[in-house]
Amino acid sequence: MSSDGEFEIFLMAPPGLETELCAEAREAGFRDPRPLQGGVRVTGGWQEVWRANLELRGCGRVLARIGSFRAMHLAQLDKRARKFPWGQFLRKDVPVHVEASCTRSRIYHSEAAAQRIGRAIGEELGAPVSKDAGLVVKVRIEDDLCTISIDTSGEALHKRGHKEAVGKAPMRETLASLFLRRCGFNGGEPVVDPMCGSGTFVIEAAEIAAGLKPGRSRSFAFEQLAGFDAAPWEAMRTSGDVRRPEATFFGSDRDAGAIRMAQENAARAGVGAFTAFRQQTVSELVPPEGPAGLVIANPPYGTRIGDKKPLHALYGALGQTLLQRFSGWRVGIITTEAPLARSTGLPFLPPGPPVLHGGLKVTLFQTAPLA
Repeated sequence: MSSDGEFEIFLMAPPGLETELCAEAREAGFRDPRPLQGGVRVTGGWQEVWRANLELRGCGRVLARIGSFRAMHLAQLDKRARKFPWGQFLRKDVPVHVEASCTRSRIYHSEAAAQRIGRAIGEELGAPVSKDAGLVVKVRIEDDLCTISIDTSGEALHKRGHKEAVGKAPMRETLASLFLRRCGFNGGEPVVDPMCGSGTFVIEAAEIAAGLKPGRSRSFAFEQLAGFDAAPWEAMRTSGDVRRPEATFFGSDRDAGAIRMAQENAARAGVGAFTAFRQQTVSELVPPEGPAGLVIANPPYGTRIGDKKPLHALYGALGQTLLQRFSGWRVGIITTEAPLARSTGLPFLPPGPPVLHGGLKVTLFQTAPLA
């Protein structure tokens, strides 16, 4: 697993936020980032794979595309899979799981394809193949071209390793960071979340401002690959300066349990010193002292029709408070329905594309600085 070879690296993004992840990858110095459906493609070697897992906040998983070959039928797939240099990437003592998908190909049975590849790995390399393995080989057969990738992340990257406590319908950290980016946040301004739940937006904003690496506290699947070198990885993981942000990151919620969770999560993430959480209602919200910044909220949506009436009142109260007290602040509201957003009475700009979140399509509604 030398660092000289270059290959394609696919950074998975929540559908609808590919351009934000592309911008993040470009800013982080990844080469030739291109947005595609469901993610961003970059080029690099294993050091870039490590760095993408460690540093990219909006990325859900990092796939290393390690090779491809043509296969018209299962016997050919079997033969070519047996000739593939698995030993360059996989270890004999680490179990793997194989997942396959087939599109517009003569091989159309994805389970049979996964079985053949798994058998080839088991028999040629001697590695155990198991459904429960943490290391996943992904096979995509499209137009008879079989592309082989390794999921180098393991657990999804929104699991930063700090959040033990989550509330109902939590916002994933990866999604929160990309919504912050879409709102123009770059770490230099205060952020207020008046319905903070377990504190995701506030903690994510504070980490961005402090220059903390999102993957600093967890392990990754690439550590189980052949030829992995722990010393340069450790040097990369612990490099860089952490700065004390000048801005304030403030969350409030009417639920005392949510506030306790948010405080504990912030402490675990190492941002307890520059975040503040308070139990209060939306109507009690006042801006923190100092310059204006960004108010961002992911209010409840109410999935059943009957839930909507009290929600319109809640959104209305939030909008009224912001219009009366938050002059100069920008607002971002994430919700499933435009009528709920309109209930705030806020002067929203035309919205961007919807984004998948927990099986629902949500939209970020944004304002310019309020008058």
